[in-house]
Amino acid sequence: QVQLVESGGGLVQAGGSLRLSCAASGRTFGSYARGWFRQAPGKEREFVAAINWSGESTYYADSVKGRFTISRDNAKNTVYLRMNSLKPEDTAVYYCNVVVTGNVPLFDSWGQGTQVTVSS
Repeated sequence: QVQLVESGGGLVQAGGSLRLSCAASGRTFGSYARGWFRQAPGKEREFVAAINWSGESTYYADSVKGRFTISRDNAKNTVYLRMNSLKPEDTAVYYCNVVVTGNVPLFDSWGQGTQVTVSS
């Protein structure tokens, strides 16, 4: 059974940084693109960033471009999201998933996510 476990969230002041991790188990995803999504209270889940299987190509939502960096370690079956210059509007639960064409999440079910709260 595939499991995606997110970690690394927390409470941080505006302008601060966090590094999220997403570890996969149950199978390896070395040949798949991986992505991060987030859901703020009262809003729909939205795309944040994605990275192709080799790590050579990355994609970002306009709202995080220049502040967030996605990376991956295929040996560890893990993807990361480095978040700098955090803003209160980045507050959300962050989730990871395998992504397919168009940065669409592959799995319908999601992990527990990791809460990121940015105070002003």
